[in-house]
Amino acid sequence: MIFHVLPGDSLVGTFEKAKIDGEIVVCREAFVTGDLDGDSLEEFWETRANFLSVDQGSDPIEYYEKVALELEKLLETEATDEVNLWFEYELFCSVNMWFCLDLLKVTGASLFRVAPLNTSPDNVWEGFGQNSEDDLIQCNEARIRFSQEDISVGSQLWEAYRNRDSSAIRALSTYRSPCFPFLNEVCNAAVDIDTQPIEFVKELKARGLTELETLFPEFRRIAGVYGFGDSQVESLMRHL
Repeated sequence: MIFHVLPGDSLVGTFEKAKIDGEIVVCREAFVTGDLDGDSLEEFWETRANFLSVDQGSDPIEYYEKVALELEKLLETEATDEVNLWFEYELFCSVNMWFCLDLLKVTGASLFRVAPLNTSPDNVWEGFGQNSEDDLIQCNEARIRFSQEDISVGSQLWEAYRNRDSSAIRALSTYRSPCFPFLNEVCNAAVDIDTQPIEFVKELKARGLTELETLFPEFRRIAGVYGFGDSQVESLMRHL
């Protein structure tokens, strides 16, 4: 079977119009923020459900049904299957992709990176949002296979990130592979994740941008490498 792991529900409609063969798995998480503890996958899901319940008021039961069970479909893949990871370049998507690589490493499935089309230095962090269904077909055709070393590095990046191991993240940032473009920039952001984003929000509020609708676009402009959505930025604003 062929699986396509999409980086959120917003891409599903365009993807379905593209009529690309395979089953869709939607990653509805934002592992870039919050507690990532758990000695088992079950404990990990419980940690995430509790964090999101407190931080965003989400329903833990709905989390298990729509997020955890959806991602656990990846554990059902086999060595004869193909899994395409449709993730963007910024830290938000990178961390989600690292998690998926860690989850998939034991399955033996053939794994591929599918990257956004038509990015430039000015919009490299924008991702698939500007891609049409024809663009997505081209993205799929240009997918790159993860080597075993790539998969191992992705798994190591996940463990280093969840443990906030800055030394390990910096060491891994030097790895070079077509499957990990902008890894150095992303790893630098990963090291600063607990300090720099909130400093950006403080600076923007000091400039008079006190409402989410005015602060968020400016945050995205100056801190696009983090890939934060409005819910992550709103959470930072609440904690100031």
